[in-house]
Amino acid sequence: MPTTIAAVQQHLARLGACTLCPRMHRPVVVGRPVASRILLVGQAPGDKEPMLGRPFAWTAGKTLFKWFHDGLGWTEDEARDRIYFAAVCRCFPGKKKTGGDRVPDEDEIANCSRWLAAEVALLRPQLVLPVGKLAITQFLPSAPLNDIIGKKFPINYRDHKLDCIPLPHPSGASPWHRMEPGKTLLRRALALVAAHPAVKSAA
Repeated sequence: MPTTIAAVQQHLARLGACTLCPRMHRPVVVGRPVASRILLVGQAPGDKEPMLGRPFAWTAGKTLFKWFHDGLGWTEDEARDRIYFAAVCRCFPGKKKTGGDRVPDEDEIANCSRWLAAEVALLRPQLVLPVGKLAITQFLPSAPLNDIIGKKFPINYRDHKLDCIPLPHPSGASPWHRMEPGKTLLRRALALVAAHPAVKSAA
């Protein structure tokens, strides 16, 4: 049975009511209710995303959607309609005292992993795109970006077989994707995404 939009909406309603992590800043940030076989997993929302009501709504999002436009030929709207946007954690973690966003702690990651597991069970994705190191390590062993970006990995996530094509984080704070070998490896990764059957069938 294909996944229905209604089933995705019901899941998002349950997710939106989550209050498991007291240090996290609600509201929960979710993407559009799309029944996609492509699952994108970010790290966590920044401070702008809760106000704007969607993942990757600010500077990093502009970069991410430029990658998809250049690599897949999709506008931001098309990408949001064709990819299910998830994250390691769905609420803004808050700021560190030293500046910058706080990295979610292990308990928060564990709490939120139940939602990701539910999405994999619901959507049965063929392709996962983890964005940034925290997301990548939910699916692959920790490794330098130079060793994993630009490659496709067949994985088994919670008894579900799918392909994993990791992407670097599009944050302006990280220069990796703007210099070599990052630029070439990112282009290679996007070419793998564009050629994947899940992407071809979504276009």
